[in-house]
Amino acid sequence: MATKHRIRKGDRVRVIRGNDRDLEGTVLEVVKDKDRVRVEGVNMRKRHTRPTQDNPDGGIISFEAPIHMSNVMLVDPATGDASRIRIERSGDGGKERVSVKSGNPIPTV
Repeated sequence: MATKHRIRKGDRVRVIRGNDRDLEGTVLEVVKDKDRVRVEGVNMRKRHTRPTQDNPDGGIISFEAPIHMSNVMLVDPATGDASRIRIERSGDGGKERVSVKSGNPIPTV
């Protein structure tokens, strides 16, 4: 069964668990089938690469590894606090994400 993902690419999130706890960043990618997200500047890893035609020097490359969605919380842009979100229907039948803490709608990027 597919799970509903309330975090989207471009959202501002705060890490709530793990080594990078309390860091904030922008979501670069959402991996839906594994329930993971890549966040800018969070969970940095290094890979040693040998020289290739594309990268003749080789060397050490830093990259953001994905972390589980349960370890991040969406940041409310109005207050700057991390908050759970819920989906509410607007008067015209559309859906919008709303911060549980403040009740402010969270815009889609």
